[in-house]
Amino acid sequence: MSQSLDAREKPGFWDEATTQLKGRDRILKKLIPRHESEWLGPSTTPFVTLARAIVGHQISVKSADTMWKRFTEACGRHPSPRSVIEAAETDISHTGLSKRKAEYILDLAVHFSEKKVVPSRWQTMEDEAVVAELCSIRGIGRWTAEMFLIFNLQRPDILPLDDASLLKAISLHYFSGEPVSRFEAREVAQAWAPWRTVATWYLWRSLDPACVRY
Repeated sequence: MSQSLDAREKPGFWDEATTQLKGRDRILKKLIPRHESEWLGPSTTPFVTLARAIVGHQISVKSADTMWKRFTEACGRHPSPRSVIEAAETDISHTGLSKRKAEYILDLAVHFSEKKVVPSRWQTMEDEAVVAELCSIRGIGRWTAEMFLIFNLQRPDILPLDDASLLKAISLHYFSGEPVSRFEAREVAQAWAPWRTVATWYLWRSLDPACVRY
């Protein structure tokens, strides 16, 4: 999510996390100071966060932003389950989404509209319980659920090992560009706990100055 210079919008754990990470990890000690005036900012509604994550799955940040812009032109600047369902009644393909992603977002809208999910419960649920509930929705896998935990619920210790950009950054900074396995990435990340979300965020930024938004 985009950042703010307003400290009131900074996650309460952020300063402690960055201090500890800089003291534990030689790579983060260099990366964090490059973005010290930036942080994971507040997200939007649970529905929009999930819809945007579905749109952005397995494509570049730039492509995802372009596709999201087209989607919001069709479904409203702040899409709601109702606006998505109404768009589907005409032709949701006008949003520029692939047929499969359009189907996934429509199914998500139906889940929210028919109250098959209760977002207010997620704030107090354990990480894995939220992942399990979200993954029961068609089109939402572990990666999308973990993006939700990071960007919407702002959980401090999420390590999205299915994220290609995270693996690329770990490869670049810790393995001299050599391919890295999920096991190796998990080993590196042990030193980051309980702040793996924060470490992940800075590693993303090391690859792309444009901040991911969900």
